[in-house]
Amino acid sequence: MWRIARDSQTLDLNSPYSYLLWCRDFASTSVIAHAPDGACGFVTGYVRPDEVQTLFVWQVAVDRRYRGKGVAGHMLGYLGEQMTAQGRRYLEATVTPDNTASGRLFESFARERGCVLERRPLFNSEQFPIDHPPEVLLRIGPL
Repeated sequence: MWRIARDSQTLDLNSPYSYLLWCRDFASTSVIAHAPDGACGFVTGYVRPDEVQTLFVWQVAVDRRYRGKGVAGHMLGYLGEQMTAQGRRYLEATVTPDNTASGRLFESFARERGCVLERRPLFNSEQFPIDHPPEVLLRIGPL
């Protein structure tokens, strides 16, 4: 997961340790796609503690060799089905305004399920201690 995130050159890269903890502590709300040569993508997510009907998607990444083949959509769809079966009704994620690929992924997810996709600012650039674009919250549902 760390390698895929690093090689994406777009995701905020977390420490290798954090990805190991994520696999241990949030395995039921995340998914890893496998290809014959190893992991080729992942979606990490967690159930919001103060809103247990909502899955927050933290990161979506696909190895460059597998982009454009529907891997991200398949992983997100699988995770959405799992969460719906557990009674989750909403999916949230944040995207930066320049991340059109992620925006299209979540738009497609909402459209295929006949859900409303709401957008609103969540964090502005000034809230980050480093140079970082704003993050827009996407809320999809009800699932």
